[in-house]
Amino acid sequence: MIERRELFPHVIEMNRQARRRLGCCVYLVFDGDEWLLIDIGYEETVREIIDLIRQLDFPLSQCKYLVVTHADADHIQGLKLAQDLLPNAKAVGHPLAATALAEGDRILMYAEIPAQGISIPLPPMRLDQTIDEGATLKVGGLALETWHTPGHTQSQLAFRMGELLFSGDNIFRDGCVGNIDAHHGSDIAAFITSLERIRDSDVKWLLPSHGPVFRKDNKQLQKTIDRLEGYQHMADFGTCALDWPLLDEWEAEISQRK
Repeated sequence: MIERRELFPHVIEMNRQARRRLGCCVYLVFDGDEWLLIDIGYEETVREIIDLIRQLDFPLSQCKYLVVTHADADHIQGLKLAQDLLPNAKAVGHPLAATALAEGDRILMYAEIPAQGISIPLPPMRLDQTIDEGATLKVGGLALETWHTPGHTQSQLAFRMGELLFSGDNIFRDGCVGNIDAHHGSDIAAFITSLERIRDSDVKWLLPSHGPVFRKDNKQLQKTIDRLEGYQHMADFGTCALDWPLLDEWEAEISQRK
């Protein structure tokens, strides 16, 4: 058995445990022998992650859930292999993530971006169970409350455990947020609502899907919210924006024959 490097009691992040970047953050939440994984990342790192978990002395047969925060390729490409290696675990995620996986929607899942030469292979995948707002995932004596936090994607979930929030791609330590892209199903107004919910909650720590864990900072969150408010009125964000005020100004100028 190797030393467990816990971020918080009952929580290990596998990139930090490995002391190197494996991909997206992969959180192992445990109580006694029972455990779950929040996201799994790319297929190429799945065996390494599971071997590391074995070395940490967690029984592979006691993995209860493989949690999908959302159906982006960088979070779920390794899901099928993880299901094969951890057959007792249930893969769970939002119903819209289940639909994307079932339909193999490569554009929606960021697996196919021809303009940038991105083409990520995706094996057929499925969820064993869907979860939505208010659902509770139990591991030993621990309980994770499901939050539906759309914006980055329609299927984005976050999970509260006491003062911790496994916050997905909602916000990162530098104030950035997950990609906003119409082809991805992003929704800026919903994103703002999700960030406001996080801001107004009494959670103390945010455990994102990329980058380091950080203490919740409401001033930083408000700065990000204000930035996204502006995004709603910028041509930069195309059909993700609500409007483009310049066109109204132009129409007024035309009508006044300026």
